Amino acid sequence: MSHLVNCQRYKKELPGLEKPPFPGPKGLEIYQSVSKQAWSEWQEHQTRLINEKQLTVTDPSARKYLMEQMNKFLNGEEVDSIEGFVPTDPSDN
Repeated sequence: MSHLVNCQRYKKELPGLEKPPFPGPKGLEIYQSVSKQAWSEWQEHQTRLINEKQLTVTDPSARKYLMEQMNKFLNGEEVDSIEGFVPTDPSDN
């Protein structure tokens, strides 16, 4: 059974993650304040960032960049866009 969180991105109560996405205080903070929907959307955006910018996730500067982008995304702030990416409208399917 999923727990509800007051999602920091959407500013409303939504189902949360089943477990922290990674160990440590930041993982626990995300578990307690980010919805499953917002986290899934971040993971999709993160994948596009990694691919478009050809980031190597073992590179400390790339990890720092992704962490900064994640914090902005989850707080509903402006994040770097992906050139040429046009989001699809789910109602088109």
